[in-house]
Amino acid sequence: MEKLTLQDIKDIATYEKERPEFQKHIIALKKRRRVSVGDKVTLLFENRETVRSQIQEMCRVERIVHDDKIQEEIDVYNGLIPEPNHLAATVFVEIVQMDQIRAILDSLIGLDEHVSIQIGKEKIPAIFEPGRSRDDRIAAVQYVSFKFSPEQIELLKDESVDLYLTTDHPNYKEQAVVSSDIRREFVSDFAI
Repeated sequence: MEKLTLQDIKDIATYEKERPEFQKHIIALKKRRRVSVGDKVTLLFENRETVRSQIQEMCRVERIVHDDKIQEEIDVYNGLIPEPNHLAATVFVEIVQMDQIRAILDSLIGLDEHVSIQIGKEKIPAIFEPGRSRDDRIAAVQYVSFKFSPEQIELLKDESVDLYLTTDHPNYKEQAVVSSDIRREFVSDFAI
């Protein structure tokens, strides 16, 4: 998938005019790209448009208007755009009980070794971004990618083959069926 460039990012004034419609588009897109695995882990599968939205919003909120500063944002966020033969996602550990944040996060230390996509009998482990998890701590937001072989991409395209997102952490064993709509979003990422 092609990385974003400075030409892809609208100036703040232009973006403000387009923002209401663009936000509707992004909300619908993210809905088609979000998978909850149990009640604590959600993956939002990123693509060029979801990342562009994040950059546009960051520039808007931070009032970033200089090209060199916008380019810094692009350089950071381009890492979320999947490489060839990969899917990329932001992993959210969702905790609603504020007084339980540390305890729940501590119980999920090591989650970065226990998330995968299952296509039929094929298991594709998540590759977590380094530095977001340690032996004694885990971040509530993490970035992952899944590297597919050409054969696994073909399996992904075959909707008769079961597709799941799984966590097999000792303290969090969950599985989510990936809907056909989301599956088609994944397939479209490989077509780019």
